[in-house]
Amino acid sequence: MKDFFKKKSNAKHKMDADMLDNNENVEQIPPEDSGSGDANAELAKLTADLDDLRQTLLRRQADFDNYRKRIEKERADDSKRATARVVEGLIPVIDGFEHALAAHHEKEYEVYRKGFELIYKQLLDNVSRMGVERIDPTGKMFDPHMHQAMDRLETSDHEDGTVVQTFQPGYVFNGRVLRPAMVRVAVNPTTASKRNAN
Repeated sequence: MKDFFKKKSNAKHKMDADMLDNNENVEQIPPEDSGSGDANAELAKLTADLDDLRQTLLRRQADFDNYRKRIEKERADDSKRATARVVEGLIPVIDGFEHALAAHHEKEYEVYRKGFELIYKQLLDNVSRMGVERIDPTGKMFDPHMHQAMDRLETSDHEDGTVVQTFQPGYVFNGRVLRPAMVRVAVNPTTASKRNAN
């Protein structure tokens, strides 16, 4: 029986020694170059793919931001265009009020006149709140972008090119002229026109 246990113990000891030798052999086997090269290539490919995805994401975010800004600008422009159309429709109404107020100064129209003045003021205030600027250039220099010359007055009392009378006021909305002011412009007389006058 002792021999049996002794043989078993020797067999186990020999098996442990063989395993230890095998482990040493495994550790001593140099890693294959082709395996690590494939791993490095795969890692480089994955890193490049990740960088491409990041760049694509950044481009998409920039494209979306540009799209959002463009849509917001288009909405604002559409709103301004719609407001401009409304104001252009109201300008003749304002003109009508001005003509009505200018026509009747008699006492019997005083009550009506006060009502017209109140409605006229409310209309002008509301149009101004929309961002409309009224152009009344009397006394200022003529600007062909903002004014339309309807008549000229030869005079030396005013500087050449000065607006001496506004027939009809103009209106500007967000830098866009809805209607130019209709004006009379001062022109200094030339020597030829002075001779013709004498």
